[in-house]
Amino acid sequence: MSRNQQWMERDLAVLWHPCTQMKDHEQLPLIPIRRGEGVWLEDFDGKRYLDAVSSWWVNVFGHANPRIGARIKAQVDQLEHVMLAGFSHQPVIELSERLVAITPPGLERVFYADNGSSGIEVALKMSFHYWRNCGHETKKRFVTLTNSYHGETVAAMSVGDVALFTDTYKPLLLDTFKVQSPDCYHRPEGVSWEAHSRTMFAHMEQTLADHHGEIAAVIVEPLIQGAGGMRMYHPIYLTLLREACDRYQVHLIADEIAVGFGRTGTLFACEQAGITPDFLCLSKALTGGYLPMAAVLTTDSVYQAFYADYATLRAFLHSHTYTGNPLACAAALATLDIFAEDNVIEANRALSARMASATAHLREHPHVAEVRQTGMALAIEMVEDKAAKTPYPWQQRRGMAVYQHALRRGALLRPLGSVVYFLPPYVITPEQIDFLAEVATEGIDLATRARVSVAVPTGAPAEFRDPG
Repeated sequence: MSRNQQWMERDLAVLWHPCTQMKDHEQLPLIPIRRGEGVWLEDFDGKRYLDAVSSWWVNVFGHANPRIGARIKAQVDQLEHVMLAGFSHQPVIELSERLVAITPPGLERVFYADNGSSGIEVALKMSFHYWRNCGHETKKRFVTLTNSYHGETVAAMSVGDVALFTDTYKPLLLDTFKVQSPDCYHRPEGVSWEAHSRTMFAHMEQTLADHHGEIAAVIVEPLIQGAGGMRMYHPIYLTLLREACDRYQVHLIADEIAVGFGRTGTLFACEQAGITPDFLCLSKALTGGYLPMAAVLTTDSVYQAFYADYATLRAFLHSHTYTGNPLACAAALATLDIFAEDNVIEANRALSARMASATAHLREHPHVAEVRQTGMALAIEMVEDKAAKTPYPWQQRRGMAVYQHALRRGALLRPLGSVVYFLPPYVITPEQIDFLAEVATEGIDLATRARVSVAVPTGAPAEFRDPG
């Protein structure tokens, strides 16, 4: 028995993995990872896999990055944790100062949580509570876009719209307004991204006009709807949304958990629209992929609505045990140092151009409807019928075939349904991008060539898909 097999058997005897039908592992081998270095992950049998998805979009400067590791090691010997209620520490103060300095102007206060979903919960509760403190108790509902994803805790699911994650839990969810997404995949032929995004804003404008008296906030994933299949839209939508939220006195929550820290071509996606949201949610790449942490930035006007004598009960009494953990702060500070010192955004422009050129040929593939890209995020949408953009039935799991082929070739490509995407660490080389394009092309050829017969359960929703 190989070392991989030994660890796999021990794992499957005790673990329940996230986002996984565990029965799949009767046929699909689990891969135990021994170590990582740069863009590579290595299993216990010595095989390496190029991490094309940044380990669920978090690892921006490579595995075992010596600069981040050294900062954490130094912090371990100084202070590992202290509660942030009534106490503080140097790393959290320095991190907060730096986040305020680099995020869009007007965001002056930082509240910490343990992970992305928890950060979304903070922003939703803070918005609701703000309006309550200001005497607008009818403003308690939220607006979200169709096909959006904001996490898997209950309130975060409520403002999401990926059926696979939400349908089972509908009885638990908040009642929200869902507005048609500006997703440019569905734009008419010959229409630009900007024109389509402008047209689609009419749906949001109408919802805000009709219901602003009961709406606390609109929440969006700026520019890229990640778990919804890496669907993309033009920054003009955010510009129009900011203006409308101001006009109708509604908060704007920007969920940059997946797209922040350089992924879209600017440090934060909101910069491309020239806007400042009322709440900016950050996580994932915040710590370079080392430790869980989320930050919610907001304005001083929001902060002042909670600032009062204790007896008024206006305080935001929300907490997480590991809020502002010093080790996570140290990782985040090291990550920000790399952004500041290494001219990362400029270097990414060359890498994103290489991603575009390496995959350009796939635009002509008979089963690829679109190759789309925003900065360091590139997506390839496989379809059954190219002309009509008819998707493959989700039960066929065409993306799984790409995933398995990529593993055999030494790459971690984990598609979202039938969408193959690259979201690599920023330390990837042009030659490694070429390798990923080669592997993806082979996988797409294999996945779309195969005939698949799947028994579809009665009543299975057509919009479900493998989450990737």
